[in-house]
Amino acid sequence: MKFTASKSSGEVSAYWLRPDGAKALLVLGHGAGVGSRHAFMESLAHGLAQNAIATLRYDFPYTEAGRKVPDPKPILLSTVRNAIAFASGLKTALPLFVGGKSMGGRMSSTLLAEEPHSGVRGIVFFGFPLHAPGKPSVERADHLDRIRIPMLFLQGTRDPLADVNHIRSVHERLGERSTLHIIEGGDHSFRVPKSSGRASTDAMEEIVRIAAEWMGL
Repeated sequence: MKFTASKSSGEVSAYWLRPDGAKALLVLGHGAGVGSRHAFMESLAHGLAQNAIATLRYDFPYTEAGRKVPDPKPILLSTVRNAIAFASGLKTALPLFVGGKSMGGRMSSTLLAEEPHSGVRGIVFFGFPLHAPGKPSVERADHLDRIRIPMLFLQGTRDPLADVNHIRSVHERLGERSTLHIIEGGDHSFRVPKSSGRASTDAMEEIVRIAAEWMGL
């Protein structure tokens, strides 16, 4: 499947996965360093499918073209906007959610802060990129104050892009609109150390279960 990302960048690929008995649809953007066919994104989509969540994964133009440097912000936002429109055009009758891994989630929330969409029920962040590594701050979350729909944050305690105390402060500031679920020992991709006694596959199962339960409310 393909849709037009923006007037200047042309079409990008989309990957549709709808399980039997689906309860909701998540429009899912990838992180800055990977595309929609990366192993993490594949595992995420299939894990959500096993928990009755349909997904529409999509690439941004730079990954579609095989480049490593993300597109300018207007193109990223246009891609999210058109992905939501494409998903809505599928007429699935499923409750619609948006979000993504790292940059994909942040671009989704940035768009909805600027352009609220009545058809979107909530936003799911699989690792919100709150700050640069080693430079804890909360400025990247300022736009979230303008969002009026529910948000789910799935965050690891070892995430170098989101100091856990800072992400907790953002969650508390947002009040009832925010749900925060912490993965103990998880890094930015929810990998956990062997010393934790858990496997990274266990952490992945946890995040898809929590996300599915949240979207199924």
